[in-house]
Amino acid sequence: MSTVNRFGSNPIITTTDVKPSMEGYRVLGAFNPGAVRFGDEVLLLLRVAEGCEPREGIARVPVYRFEEGRSYPDILEFRLDDPAVELKDTRGVIYQGRSYLSTISHIRLARSKDGVHFTVGDRPFLYPADPSEEYGVEDARVTLIDSRYYINYTAVSRDSWATTLAVTEDFQTVERLGIIFHPENKDVAIFPERIRGRYYALHRPNNSGFGKASIWIADSPDLIHWGNHRCIVRPQGNPWESVKIGGGAPPIKTDEGWLIIYHGKGEDGYALFCLLLDLEEPYRVVRRTATPLLAPTEPYEREGFFGNVIFSNGVVEKDRKLYIYYGACDETVCLATTDVDALLASF
Repeated sequence: MSTVNRFGSNPIITTTDVKPSMEGYRVLGAFNPGAVRFGDEVLLLLRVAEGCEPREGIARVPVYRFEEGRSYPDILEFRLDDPAVELKDTRGVIYQGRSYLSTISHIRLARSKDGVHFTVGDRPFLYPADPSEEYGVEDARVTLIDSRYYINYTAVSRDSWATTLAVTEDFQTVERLGIIFHPENKDVAIFPERIRGRYYALHRPNNSGFGKASIWIADSPDLIHWGNHRCIVRPQGNPWESVKIGGGAPPIKTDEGWLIIYHGKGEDGYALFCLLLDLEEPYRVVRRTATPLLAPTEPYEREGFFGNVIFSNGVVEKDRKLYIYYGACDETVCLATTDVDALLASF
C-alpha cells in the first residue's frame, strides 16, 4: 500500500543506543516498542534482548534469580565438554532436562520531544519480577484509560508465554496487576475506552490443533477478569498470513470504526495489515486489507538478527497522522507515517 512513508533515516534506534543492563551482558536487539504520548513527549517501551559476552569452551546464559520477593540478573555457565549439556542451536542450552535461553528481554524507556529522535534510558523499566517471567518480559503495549497508563506485556517462563498487566501514572512507579491471559496467549491489545460499559481487548491464543493462530476478542468489567471470548479474524489466503496473525498496537478510534494495525506471518516473514472494527460492536469486522500495509523490502528490514520481520505494537496519533513504530529483524526500531484519512480510504 502506497499510503505509508518510511522515515528516511531508519532505523531510529539500534543496539548501539542501548547500554547493557549489567556487566557481562551484551545488547542483541532493541525492538518492538510500545508507544504512547505522555505530556509533551513520546515514550517508547523498548524490548531489549540481551545475551552474554562469549567465553571459549563455555556456554553462558542470562538468567534472573528470585529471592525474598526481589529479582536479580545473573549469568549461568556450562562447560561445553560436560555430557549433560545439550545446545539448542543458537537459542539456548538444556542442562539436566531444564531449558535455558540464550537471550533474555526486559522493557526499557526511550523518550523524545519530536517522536523521531529518542534518548534511551540506562536502566530497565520493567524486568522479570517473579518466576512467571523467568525467561523475560517482551513486547509491551500501552493504553491510556482514565489518566492511567495500562501496560500489558508478554511474560515468558518454562510454562510458556502469558500476558501480564501493569499500570502507571508517571512512568516512574509501576503497579503489577498480574497475569490476565494465561498460557499460551499473547499479542494483547486493550481498547482505550469502555464500550457499552465493558472493557475490550484483542488477544491471540496459540492454536496447536486444527487451525492457525488467529485474533480473538474478549471483554471485562475491570481489566483483570476476561470472558466472552470469540475468534473474530483468521488468516487470509495470502503469502504473508499463511502461518498466523496477531494484534498490534491498541486500537485507534476513528469515525468509521476501530482501526487495527495487525501483523501476519507467512513463509517469507512478518508484515503489517489493517483491519476496521465496528465502534459499538467491536467483535464485528467492517473491512480488512487484502495486501500488506508494510512488508519487509528495505535492507534494514530484510537483514538482521531475524530477517524479513516487520512487527509493530506501538502507534501514536497526532493531528490525524499516525506514527507507526515497528521492530525490524528483531533488532532495531524503525518509523513509518501515514495519514489517517488516506489510510481509511485505501481499503
